[in-house]
Amino acid sequence: MRPQRLVDLLALVALVLLGLSAYLTWSIADPGTGRLPVKFTGYDVTRAPVTLALASVVAVVVTKLAGTALRRVISGLIVFMGAAAVGVALQVRPDVAELGRLRPELSQAVTGTVTLSTGPAPWLALAGGVALLAAGIVAVLTAHRWRRPTLRYERDPAVTPADQWKAIDAGEDPTV
Repeated sequence: MRPQRLVDLLALVALVLLGLSAYLTWSIADPGTGRLPVKFTGYDVTRAPVTLALASVVAVVVTKLAGTALRRVISGLIVFMGAAAVGVALQVRPDVAELGRLRPELSQAVTGTVTLSTGPAPWLALAGGVALLAAGIVAVLTAHRWRRPTLRYERDPAVTPADQWKAIDAGEDPTV
């Protein structure tokens, strides 16, 4: 598999996993006393995974249009975004006070104790962050081997417009 395709595949996997983590349960708060548990989606808890996923997809698209030096810089940013997604997945665990601010029915004044548990979303965010991290590392290491699509459409500065018209009249494509 070509490195460009591998980076595209890893970025797509990261986008799906990070996007799913926003809509699945991140945290479950059980207020007890016969009340129903309150589920918090990833988007309720933190918007970072979705933001990082969208920014990384834009960065992967830009790497296809950039030269080698800029491609490596942008790939380094993708590595940074992957590390940030991993950090968010590992560290964002809201406590009872924070969840009480989001949903007043979980406030310590209303309930005596609230039991917290973690849903599957942080694990998906972690897997998406690792995929994004891998995409950035592959892109940094293989940036010099990627094709530049813009070279195909650039014209030779030594060729005059009259030469291009002559090539078209001869049935040739002057952009190749």
